[in-house]
Amino acid sequence: MQRTELIDELRRIVGPRGVVHNRDALMTYDADGCVMDTGEPHVVVLPTSAEQVSGVVRLAARSRVPIVPRGAGTGLSGGATAMSGGIVISTARMDKVLQIDTKNGRVLCEPGVINWELSQTLKPYGYQFAPDPSSQKACTVGGNIANNSGGPHCLKYGITASHVLGVQLVLPSGEVIWTGEGSPHAPGYDLTGVITGSEGTIGLVTAAWLKLTRLPEALRVVLALFPDIAGASNSVSQVIAGGFLPAALEIMDRLAIRAVNDMYQLGLPESAGAALLIECDGVEDGLDELLEDVITICRRNGAIEVRPARTLAEQNQVWAARKNAFGAMGRLAPTYYLADTVVPRTRLPYTMEMVGKISLEYNLPIANVFHAGDGNLHPIILFDRRDRSQNQRALEAATSVMHVSIEQGGVISGEHGIGVEKQQYMTLLFNTDDLAAMAGLHQSFDPLDLFNPGKIFPRGRGCGELAALRRSAVSWAELKGSVTG
Repeated sequence: MQRTELIDELRRIVGPRGVVHNRDALMTYDADGCVMDTGEPHVVVLPTSAEQVSGVVRLAARSRVPIVPRGAGTGLSGGATAMSGGIVISTARMDKVLQIDTKNGRVLCEPGVINWELSQTLKPYGYQFAPDPSSQKACTVGGNIANNSGGPHCLKYGITASHVLGVQLVLPSGEVIWTGEGSPHAPGYDLTGVITGSEGTIGLVTAAWLKLTRLPEALRVVLALFPDIAGASNSVSQVIAGGFLPAALEIMDRLAIRAVNDMYQLGLPESAGAALLIECDGVEDGLDELLEDVITICRRNGAIEVRPARTLAEQNQVWAARKNAFGAMGRLAPTYYLADTVVPRTRLPYTMEMVGKISLEYNLPIANVFHAGDGNLHPIILFDRRDRSQNQRALEAATSVMHVSIEQGGVISGEHGIGVEKQQYMTLLFNTDDLAAMAGLHQSFDPLDLFNPGKIFPRGRGCGELAALRRSAVSWAELKGSVTG
């Protein structure tokens, strides 16, 4: 189908205002938050209903045109980038909260609802949507589901998968199904679990039942300052090992403190080598005792100062500094590469030591701001992308961080997803049989490989080839069983 004909058909489905095809306008969709990888779509559509999404997908399937689902474009792995051209389906106009069902502890909303705005909508009812990525004032529920996003408070409340009760899904054929009716204990295959974290490769979510979480009766926020990152990391491990469960345990290192200190008027001393942000929440009774137990552990590990955020304004100031730390990196370098890995909490001190050595080896500063409570690291490699040598060294430094994380018993992504950024690292963690099993699952949903193609699976070993390996392995097992039986 010619491009002009395709655009005309799309206009018929979503209306003239729902189609973006001007070359200049398409440039705003050529990347997500991962600017290392770019790809311009042929056209972008902005549907307003599941019916319109279904119509677009059916047209794409007939024409063999790739589909790339996109939320707010805040992802950091290239998952929403049209590496193969095709049609980008943006859910930006599907932004309604459809039903708040407090009696059953759930809310029904469309995928374009902003994470932070959902919690603000729920607040008068005494509830929140607990997953809170650092980009929560911009990112959407659909994107959270696609990447199984985390956030600071996932230490206590769990990642996005813990809060999705069922989704309405447009399959690559254009069919519309529900994976659940909003019950937390539905029978049968856990299709909701399959969809959550699938990065738009097996369908597009057009509505979701989400779990409501009660707002805490009270909370306390404290900033503990350490001379080095080892003391802060050891404190985190010991807090969890002691049986305590704060709402959040977040660490910023010296470089990160330097970036946010002036911007947010925190007044932190230059002697601070690390800051541990501690939040404890729950019922009022016993909360101060819990916090004091945590602070005692920090002091035992060499904390040089403990600063309570006593008022709501002070708490908001501290959290704003933490959640906007990545944006503050512009004060240190024109470009940064944000890595995303996970290691066991007990391996945090050693891993951070190795990150420091990687920084020296590649002669690039690396700042660290991370979800220490669940071992989710975010080394921020600072460089100038205009310098080709620095570009290459930044990529090599990120690869070294991945290797260290896996050697310490970790994984290559905690919340950002694989996309195109980490697809070549998948072989560090999974063997061919593992990848073939994943590809077989993918192909059962998307046999034509039109939904977000070229993502997740390593380049050079395409999804179809891996799935074929899986089918061959199954066929051989069946044959062997019939002969020996």
